Amino acid sequence: MDETTLQKYQAMLVELQSELQTEIDETSTDSEPVALDGRMGRLSRADAMQAQQLALEIKRRREERLIRVQVSLQRIEQGKYGICGRCRKPIATERLDAFPDAVLCVRCAS
Repeated sequence: MDETTLQKYQAMLVELQSELQTEIDETSTDSEPVALDGRMGRLSRADAMQAQQLALEIKRRREERLIRVQVSLQRIEQGKYGICGRCRKPIATERLDAFPDAVLCVRCAS
């Protein structure tokens, strides 16, 4: 992979890292425990708990993706970016364009 292409993916990853961190920070209060409020009915509390669980799952997925982005940035520094972590063949640029944090090629990921 040439230096210009590598810089393009690095810029994409840095931007994605910033977006994910912002989303995690902005939605952190959504995943806080549901307060037991005497004014809240049983159904309202169940809805609030369901919304909290959904927020926790979304946060978990964002945190996992943030880790993948950080690993991809490390792989750039190590000269391993764009190489499949399993078969050691190049990852298609189409895949990296869609998922710049991809560590596996399409074949190994499926």
